[in-house]
Amino acid sequence: MGKRELVTILTPTYNHEKYLADCIESVMAQTYQDWEMIILNDGSTDRTAEVAAAYRDADSRIRLVSQENVGIFRLSETYNKGVALSNGSYLAILEGDDCWVPEKLALQVEALQNSPAAVLCWSMARCVNADKSTVYYTAPDLQVADARFYNNDPVGSIMNIFLYRNCIPALTILLRKDVLQKIGGFKQVYHLPLVDLPTLYELAGIGSFIFIPELLGDWRNYATQVTKTYPAEMTEGFYKMALSFLTTNPVASALQMDEREIDQYYAKRMVIAYARSGRYKLIRKEYSSARRDYLKAIFGYGLVEPVWKLRAATGYFLSLFHLDVEGLARLMGKRSYTEK
Repeated sequence: MGKRELVTILTPTYNHEKYLADCIESVMAQTYQDWEMIILNDGSTDRTAEVAAAYRDADSRIRLVSQENVGIFRLSETYNKGVALSNGSYLAILEGDDCWVPEKLALQVEALQNSPAAVLCWSMARCVNADKSTVYYTAPDLQVADARFYNNDPVGSIMNIFLYRNCIPALTILLRKDVLQKIGGFKQVYHLPLVDLPTLYELAGIGSFIFIPELLGDWRNYATQVTKTYPAEMTEGFYKMALSFLTTNPVASALQMDEREIDQYYAKRMVIAYARSGRYKLIRKEYSSARRDYLKAIFGYGLVEPVWKLRAATGYFLSLFHLDVEGLARLMGKRSYTEK
């Protein structure tokens, strides 16, 4: 490995009292020790700040920045505050309910040092339940045809994936700070409660990526996550991003895609999104709101995704009687999102 570059780890966190210690300890366990961790506490109402403060007091590389809650729809402000405070040449993303394996930074720093033209490095991760006792799936899939775009070589080619989905687990990203600063920092558009995909859209046109096909972390997936409140709104935002790219970006002409193809794809995704939104709301016992989402999935977007429409109809029936949708899911051998 070449020069020991400092890595700044950006950790936005909100009410992650249960998980933050696991997150921080996974950073402290890194075999690459030249890092600083900036914990950006967005007005948590639980003991998140106390947990973070205890680790800050024990390790001078950890900083705690607390602010009044601005929420996920102003997440770019929180992230960019961390960038402004950072001292590292590289930036890593690790939200307060996620964690890394010990070799994560060492592998990725070496990869970027060996490839000066690459703007970022990313890797595989596991999607797990709240207590990490169940692995839902591993991302990305190495067997899909578009895996050939994972390194964004030629530059811009990964947009063949991004127009449909984000294949990059955010917690695996390590990027060059100077490149991020050139595009004006982290991006947030179309009222999306996230910054990763809008920022990746910008970075995809600047340089190649490095994909390391190894599992380097876990991200938790549970029904009470803030982002689980907005699956339909997020899908709508992704659709708008894709259409905007196709109609305004000169790179789009090389992708050989058209609006009709995007329209058809996102009609299917919206059915799935509303069905999932209804399910998450049932878990949170928001019965009337769940029914509204289920009805949108059943009657909206044409004759697409009949299986998901049937699931939505089942969910609608369960919501009428306040029945346990997760109990039925477990009985059928399906994934359950009940938090542990």
